Amino acid sequence: MRHTNILVLGGSGFVGRYIVNALVARGCRVIVPARRRDRAKHLILLPTCEVVQANIHDDATLERLLAGQHAVINLVGILQGSEAQFERAHHALARRVVAACTKLKVQRLLHMSALGADANGPSMYQRSKGRGEAVVRASALHWTIFQPSVVFGVEDRFLNLFAKLAAFAPVLPLAGADVRFQPVWVEDVAHAFVQALDNQATVGKTYELVGPKVYALRELVSFAARAAGHPRPVISLPMALAQVQARLMELLPGEPLMSRDNLASMQRDNVASTQPYVPPPELDLRLTPMEPEASLYLAGKHPRTRFGGFRTRAGR
Repeated sequence: MRHTNILVLGGSGFVGRYIVNALVARGCRVIVPARRRDRAKHLILLPTCEVVQANIHDDATLERLLAGQHAVINLVGILQGSEAQFERAHHALARRVVAACTKLKVQRLLHMSALGADANGPSMYQRSKGRGEAVVRASALHWTIFQPSVVFGVEDRFLNLFAKLAAFAPVLPLAGADVRFQPVWVEDVAHAFVQALDNQATVGKTYELVGPKVYALRELVSFAARAAGHPRPVISLPMALAQVQARLMELLPGEPLMSRDNLASMQRDNVASTQPYVPPPELDLRLTPMEPEASLYLAGKHPRTRFGGFRTRAGR
């Protein structure tokens, strides 16, 4: 079956915009709920994409959005918050989505989880992601789960954060400096979702999504600083001092740069379970190297996106 009417939850976020863009390029009609429609202007301009202001945590609203859809993609996720907030975003919403899909007979579900998701993991983030996965797996839906490592791209809040810090900090004190990551290019993640959508071979499977190379966190931070034109020494912090630093950051106004729960997640490496990683052939992944792409946007040279062509053809 070709799935052409797609509901994308979390579609206005960093990864979501690329998935929605890829779906539109494929000819799909996409609905993207958003808490505030004006924050999804980059999607409003895309043809065959409708952005609606809606509360997806309300069961009746979720069922209304699902009516007439062929598939749902759940990308909703938060990196920081309280235990109740993690539960609401990663576990309770997964239950709501599964229940609504079951009721309305929408069989196809693509679910964004995370590498390291584990109901018994060291962080609230990992535990809530693990519980969300369990709900999806226990359903009778035609589900596929994706577990990406840290995702990099023009709008990312990972490499860009360290690049900004390097602009004014003479040194970069770093917790978990030796934790390993395997960054994956955002467009590769989007490609994997779109490839899986109509592929029966992906049903009932969980896929790790990673890039071609493993890095220690200190290497990623040093790279981001150099690429932004602000090379800085990286100083490894002992965990006790890192906990104090994270606690102080949590007390500052706004979203903290680092939380204690983030530190808890970094007790484990964030890399594929088998090395070297070989991408599943059904996802048709090319594993984009980090340095050529990230060097451009960290230096302020944003690559041309594909959104402009759709806007022009739509006359918007």
